[in-house]
Amino acid sequence: MSKTVLLIGTLDTKGREYAYVRDLIRGRGLETLVLDAGVLGEPVFTPDSPAARTAEAGGDSLAKLREKRDRGYALEIMGLGARALAVKLAAEGKFDGVISLGGSGGTSIGTTAMKALPVGMPKLMVSTMASGNVGPYVGVKDITMMHSVVDVSGLNRLSRRIFANAAGAIGGMVEQTMPKTEEKPLIGATMFGVTTPCVDRVRERMEASGYEMLVFHAVGSGGRSFEALISDGVFDGIVDATTTEWCDELVGGVLSAGPERLDAAAKKGIPQIVSLGALDMVNFGPRDTLPAKFEKRNIYIHNPEVTLMRTTPEECAKLGEIIAKKLNKTTGPTALFVPLKGVSAIDVEGMPFYDPAADAALFGAIRANLDRSKVELVELDLAINDPAFADAMVDRLQKMLAK
Repeated sequence: MSKTVLLIGTLDTKGREYAYVRDLIRGRGLETLVLDAGVLGEPVFTPDSPAARTAEAGGDSLAKLREKRDRGYALEIMGLGARALAVKLAAEGKFDGVISLGGSGGTSIGTTAMKALPVGMPKLMVSTMASGNVGPYVGVKDITMMHSVVDVSGLNRLSRRIFANAAGAIGGMVEQTMPKTEEKPLIGATMFGVTTPCVDRVRERMEASGYEMLVFHAVGSGGRSFEALISDGVFDGIVDATTTEWCDELVGGVLSAGPERLDAAAKKGIPQIVSLGALDMVNFGPRDTLPAKFEKRNIYIHNPEVTLMRTTPEECAKLGEIIAKKLNKTTGPTALFVPLKGVSAIDVEGMPFYDPAADAALFGAIRANLDRSKVELVELDLAINDPAFADAMVDRLQKMLAK
């Protein structure tokens, strides 16, 4: 059965470019489904889903958008409409992958729809914006950004080649088949360089017990992806060993995952083991990017691109309070494991972030704020990377999963 590619675009201004890509995709023996998100005029060719339908799905009418002449508002409405229609079509199994072309406006529309589609579905955005900060466009989804090099405006010897590459790329993606593998229960985990031995041990033991592990690097985007997949119901249980992103959220580092970090599992009610991995550090870029107000703090150069700053007792107390109150909202089995001898590889005796007073403030705030009628508190006289600490978390999670 032939695969189908969804094309989302503004056919009034980019119709020739979309027709070119559509024909190339069809030349591969694939079907196309074209969704128009143009506002300014009539489409260059007749789409499968007209712009009026997109506007209506976004909450307004095409006539009113044209009358209003507010570009920002129109982009928002058409993005929302494209998203609603793409989600509906995906649920109906009408397409197997999606492609869009555009400048900043077209990229906003296309990726608004793509971000609402499941992880694993091929998504390709050909964009003038792809060589800059693509974080706002990609979010936590597996969107492939291809730099258009020239503006998506007209067909020329360079744009034809790039668009042809894009058509070939999305065609290859949707035609690619996955080798059959055994479906195993999924466990999610969070890791940082300084908690790697712990999480590696957890992964080895869980995989030996018949589970599959997805490990997320706790660098902001990793935490957001982790939370999104929990909300999507992907995991049977989690080992959130590395909650360090809250340090950056609280103090102003560069790897925050946002204030919703630790919310998803509590709402979903899935079995969760949580620990305090790397709550001893706030992350910044190269040493010369460290804000001047932090110059007198305990600083450690992790590598030329990453500078770490030790959290203070006051910050640790606040972190303990935040984490406890987040976990108190849980609706499922939850256990918080506390490594009394150090929360990271460099927070143990003899290492640069060893600070018993800061750790004591963290642990004290946990004890003072945690609702033990909802959350089990497990304190172990171990460092987080001691094998016995990982083993204890695995043993507790397996008991939760067995119920």
